[in-house]
Amino acid sequence: MTQSILTDIKKAAKKSLKARKDALANTQTQMEVLNGDLFADGELPFFKDKIAETGQFPLKPKTLEVLQINVGYMCNQVCAHCHVDAGPDRKEIMTRETMGQCLEVIRNTGAHTLDLTGGAPEMNPDFRWFVEEASKAGIKDFIVRSNLTIILANKKYHDLPEFFKKHNVHVVSSMPHYTRGKTDKQRGDGVFDKSIKALQMLNEVGYGMPDSNLRLDLVYNPSGAFLPADQAAMEHDFKKALKEDFDIDFHNLFAITNLPISRFLDYLIASDNYEDYMYSLVEAYNPAAVENVMCTNTISVSWDGWLYDCDFNQMLDLKVASKVKHIKHYNDDVLNNRDIIISQHCYGCTAGAGSSCQGTVA
Repeated sequence: MTQSILTDIKKAAKKSLKARKDALANTQTQMEVLNGDLFADGELPFFKDKIAETGQFPLKPKTLEVLQINVGYMCNQVCAHCHVDAGPDRKEIMTRETMGQCLEVIRNTGAHTLDLTGGAPEMNPDFRWFVEEASKAGIKDFIVRSNLTIILANKKYHDLPEFFKKHNVHVVSSMPHYTRGKTDKQRGDGVFDKSIKALQMLNEVGYGMPDSNLRLDLVYNPSGAFLPADQAAMEHDFKKALKEDFDIDFHNLFAITNLPISRFLDYLIASDNYEDYMYSLVEAYNPAAVENVMCTNTISVSWDGWLYDCDFNQMLDLKVASKVKHIKHYNDDVLNNRDIIISQHCYGCTAGAGSSCQGTVA
């Protein structure tokens, strides 16, 4: 990749695709790329044909375990590979009314995990109210996906570690690398130092300590057009480096494959890596990973209440294939009989050891 392309990508990444009025801000355009000549000409197999080879098509849901709720696309960062296309210029925010509909579903289903995401979920003005109300609903694992830097972004967020501790929130934090250069390359200048400070603040209240039940996990996704290395080996390296350099402890590392959608798709096309990356995903396809992909036990809810099979389908506006499409009409029986919507981006979740919001799956 030439230096000029790198510079152009870095400049563009200061705004979301939507704010730039980029063609890829249109989900239909993204789908046209994913269904384009590389697959339409038979050079690579469509994902549905690939899973059909092992009798796994159509993909069906199992028992609902995780309700993943995106409470808004607003974020204090504009990360280069963000599949949500989040940023300060995104104003989509879940209302308290929609949160109330989500709470009804939480109370009336067997979902044992509530997974709050964004954007930076903490920027939703009703975030704390929602956490407090959801905590009363009997959720066993309450996850908040934090970008860490939000804790330092404004004084009103400085007490988030204590708030998380009060409600026994499982904090899952994005951390591209244990070095400053690779982290700032993906997430912006200064992000590494702020992330380190935020992790230290979480450690101070008990998060991530070896014998603590205050769970602190980190999420790694590659900074370029390549697949993540072995998750266990990476976890060892992260733990060693962060402990030795900054005296930071955490529990687990989740390695997540970048899916070819939104800003990462933009990066792949701009850097002329799209075809090679898709070849890498298809060649690394693992049928064993299909059994446990997150769409089989998860429902994803958008900021405005629409239902999706997963967070990635949400970003491509691929709503569930069901008569019930909105949280206010939620019905377990109807949704359990649906087929899961798939496309070529699904190769990202089934490459190698597989990938989900909880790390590898196979």
